[in-house]
Order: sequence, then C-alpha cells, then structure tokens
Amino acid sequence: MNWDEPTETAGGQPGGTADRLVGPDADGEDTAVEAALRPKDLEEFVGQERVREQLDLVLRAARARGATADHVLLSGAPGLGKTTLSMIIAAEMGAPIRITSGPAIQHAGDLAAILSSLQEGEVLFLDEIHRMSRPAEEMLYMAMEDFRVDVIVGKGPGATAIPLELPPFTLVGATTRAGLLPPPLRDRFGFTGHMEFYAPGELERVIHRSAGLLDVHIEADGAAEIAGRSRGTPRIANRLLRRVRDYAQVKADGVITRETASQALDVYEVDARGLDRLDRAVLTALLKLFGGGPVGLSTLAVAVGEERETVEEVAEPFLVREGLLARTPRGRIATPAAWAHLGLTPPQPQVPGGGQQGLFGT
Repeated sequence: MNWDEPTETAGGQPGGTADRLVGPDADGEDTAVEAALRPKDLEEFVGQERVREQLDLVLRAARARGATADHVLLSGAPGLGKTTLSMIIAAEMGAPIRITSGPAIQHAGDLAAILSSLQEGEVLFLDEIHRMSRPAEEMLYMAMEDFRVDVIVGKGPGATAIPLELPPFTLVGATTRAGLLPPPLRDRFGFTGHMEFYAPGELERVIHRSAGLLDVHIEADGAAEIAGRSRGTPRIANRLLRRVRDYAQVKADGVITRETASQALDVYEVDARGLDRLDRAVLTALLKLFGGGPVGLSTLAVAVGEERETVEEVAEPFLVREGLLARTPRGRIATPAAWAHLGLTPPQPQVPGGGQQGLFGT
C-alpha cells in the first residue's frame, strides 16, 4: 500500500479533512495502520510506474558508485505515496531515515541542529518542504550543494559565521504545492518525481494487497467497487476497505463482494464516483438553488452552510478534477455531468424576449 504519513494535523486544512472518509489527509487510525501496510521496497510498491522506474535507476547507480543518492523531490497530492517512497529510498540505500516537516522548522537553528546530527549517508525526509521558513531555506541551499552550513554566533557587528562541515546525506523533500518552491531550491534536487493519481486498476492491486495483510477475504468485484470510489488515492482506498470490512463482518458473512461494498459505502454516504456529503451538498445547492450557476463562492458557501475556505479548498478540487464543476470569472458553474450525476434535468435556455416570438417569427 502506498500513501503518506502525515506530519501535520487536519487543522492545517480549512474545515479539517481528516474527519471525512474520503479526505486525503491521514487521521490517527490511518497512522496506526499504515506502518504495517507500507511496502518495503520498489518491487512491492504499486503504481507510479514512471517515477518508480526513474528512481530505481537513480538508486542503483548510487549504490554502484558507493555514493549517497542524489537529493530527491517528490510532489503530488496527499496520500499518493511520498512518505512511503522516502522510506523505500532509505531501505534501498541501507541507510537510516529521519523524518521532519517544513512547519516544524521555523528557524535556521532548528535546521542546523538536525543537519549537524545526521550520519553519513542518512536520508532526511522533509515533508511539506514548501512551508519551511525563509532563513532555514537559505541555509538548506548550502547544505544540499556543499554539505556545509554556516552557524552564526553572536549578534550585531560582533557576529561570527562558523563553517560546519556535514557528512554526505540524501534529502528527500515532499510537497503538495510544488509551485511554491523557489527555483533555487528546486534546482538543487538531482531527481524530481511527480506523483499522479492512481488508475482504478492500480487501486484494485493496492486493495488486494492490503486485504491480504489485514486478513480480509475480498472478491475481485468487491475490490473494483471500492477502487471506483477511492478518488484515485491509495490512502482513501485503504480507509474505505477498513470500513467495508467492518460492514461485512457485522452485516454479511465477512466476505467483501460488490454488493457488500456498495451497501457499506452507501451507509457511509460515499457514492459511486467517490463524492461524499459535502461534495453532494455543494453540487445540490449549485444546481437546485442557483440553476447551475454562475454563482459566487461566498454565496455558494453560505448556501451549503460551510466556510468559504472549506468549499474552495476541500470540496472544489475533486469536483473540478471530476469535471462536475468549473471555475469561471463570473463564478462557479455546474457542468452537464453534474446534472446527470444527481439525476436532474438542466433548465432550458430562455429565448430572448420572455420566450415569445418576435414580429417576424423566432
């Protein structure tokens, strides 16, 4: 199974997404289960074929040279396997790994303390690297390129920079917003991999693997049903699998079939396309109250009873990616697919003049 280990709470997301069954961020239960389900090497890792092949070449070449691997930058949405790949990099190189996050490094001294304690060849995984403070970021430039940092002692005119040599190490940076990284930082990574959303077939393989580790009997059509509702994200697929497992143990004979999976996810309000209550509430308000739009974001948020940021950053990205909602300069509008998904008929366009014929016909 491939997904990320969280390094920040759900409170970092507007409205909090960890309480959503289809939210991409990990909750406490996810964190406890993920450790046992993570693949240990690239052969076990499912999906991300291009990134996996390229990374395999980088690691093999480094081992052949007897050198540390190049610094690696992994970008992509939460839950796609960035933390898992960082642990695999360490395992493939036979090196220990240290995990921290950008928000935890608010001062250059915080970063200096971490870097100065690294062992030769160690892997430093820095999650949400785009949220690191600017002074620490500037210190990281020199550390990545020259394996050296300058520690400032004293203040004012009497301050002195003491150079501190660092052992060679591999930095693995992960970010959900690669566009926020400054070019000088991006350029110092020897390998950059972008994590894509998973195809349903890849998610089925993830689900079968996780079901085996969890000792759950699942049929092929049951795995396909769960995969189709998992938003292309292994973490969500794993979470849905656990909820369907609970339903199958209580309501069925413990075997996950298509019918059992469908009934279970209906109970948890996750529909056939992976939309949950919040997603459907946004679409329903847009269609029924505003005729499909265009409507402003603030007005739409009030109609749904949620904060503006919750609608914009929690619900909208998936709806836009699914082609159910579009952002325009005039506001949000629903697509024909949204009307079809909710089983509604779009209103007929009105004929100018109140629908009446003009003097010379239509």
